[in-house]
Amino acid sequence: MAYQLSAENQERVKEIATHYPHPMSGILPALHIVMAETGWVSRDACDHVAELLDVPKIKVYEALTFYTYFPQKPVGKYHIQFCHNIACNLRGAEDLIQHLKDKHNIQEDQVTEDGLFCLHRVECLGACGGGPMMQVNDDYYEDLDTEKLDQLIEGFKKSASNGKS
Repeated sequence: MAYQLSAENQERVKEIATHYPHPMSGILPALHIVMAETGWVSRDACDHVAELLDVPKIKVYEALTFYTYFPQKPVGKYHIQFCHNIACNLRGAEDLIQHLKDKHNIQEDQVTEDGLFCLHRVECLGACGGGPMMQVNDDYYEDLDTEKLDQLIEGFKKSASNGKS
């Protein structure tokens, strides 16, 4: 059976669509609802959103593939999106990405064995004044260095294990 949002979320998507002059304007809010429910957006979920909004599937796929916020496969509990655009690169983003790989064994485009992390490079997260920076799930972390990065990763691990180291 193809993917379907929960009944409650299906109603939310339909209700959101009524707020706009055209149902296509509800695509992004609908994809956010899918993300909140599943953590990622599958092709089946796109088809379902298109059906709920009564819009062409291609319009949902266009939105999905344009925005890096919406992963198209499972990403683990902590989805790390590291900016590697010019402002962040000039301030050491590449070294920090390599540090994540070497010290924490967090590889690009892969979920770690414990299911906690997935690392993606993104072009720009719009926080150029605070680079190098990354987004983890919905939160931004700016002015990073190896010490801050290590503290964040260890904090995420501790949080995931309910405070146990």
